[in-house]
Amino acid sequence: MNTATLQTNQWWAYLQLMRPANIVTAWADIVAGFAVSGAILGLQNQDVSSVFVVIVPLGWLLLATTGLYGGGVVFNDVFDAELDAIERPERPIPSDRVSRRAATLLGSALLALGILAASQSSGFSAAIASIIAATALLYDAIAKHHPVFGPLTMGLCRGGNLLLGVSIIPAMVSDRWYLALIPILYIAAITAISRGEVEGGHTLTGITALVLMAIVMSSLIVLGSLFNHQLLAVLSFTALLATQIIPPFIKATRNPLPEHIRAAVKAGVLSLIILDAAIAASFAGLFPGLATLLLLPLSIGLARIFSVT
Repeated sequence: MNTATLQTNQWWAYLQLMRPANIVTAWADIVAGFAVSGAILGLQNQDVSSVFVVIVPLGWLLLATTGLYGGGVVFNDVFDAELDAIERPERPIPSDRVSRRAATLLGSALLALGILAASQSSGFSAAIASIIAATALLYDAIAKHHPVFGPLTMGLCRGGNLLLGVSIIPAMVSDRWYLALIPILYIAAITAISRGEVEGGHTLTGITALVLMAIVMSSLIVLGSLFNHQLLAVLSFTALLATQIIPPFIKATRNPLPEHIRAAVKAGVLSLIILDAAIAASFAGLFPGLATLLLLPLSIGLARIFSVT
């Protein structure tokens, strides 16, 4: 193999470690948080300088979540290298396409980038980014092996990411903090059912995940009823979410084979964008929800090239 081909394969392996399709779902968190914060009103202002003041911090936060999510999933493979050598030998580290040391450096650089980029929005955003980075490392190194703290810790990362988007207006975080509970429950459901991804799961785990998803969807409907009377828009996104999530989750619950569980996890991860669209719509209306949903085709396209789980 010539040097150019080797370098190409290495760069491809680095991208595989970062799971690009998943990173797009993290962008949706930021966009939804942006809509929830009320900063979207700045885009409706005809003053170009006002729009610029809003767009630049949004760009920094999108870069921040790219680093935070990318770094978190890279460290997931770093800590799981020995296990993946047995269960998933095709992954970049156990297949020797990326050394464990190089992956550690990449993950560290990405997390540092995430915190630095967030600091360009505000010090408060940087503090949230730092908490997300620490929580991601806690999950990767320790918590993921615990049946309760694993799903909870991963959910906290995702809930924190939504609040990172809200922090574009720092004062709004204290008013909208409870929204983080929705992605926490959602990710807890996905993380719980994903435990059988390699060897198969248990029916009880699937039932638990379905109950959590039902709570999430009920919460979205409540949001649509209480805030800005956006129930119709939220119902539309919630119905779409249900069509994407419920069938594969039921299939994985009834017959918890590894391939069914992987399909359920993939559907759950990609449908985070639909969840974010519903949250955005509940506070800002149909069009911000649709703007968030536009990220879904990109994520689905990348998921055909790069692994999601």
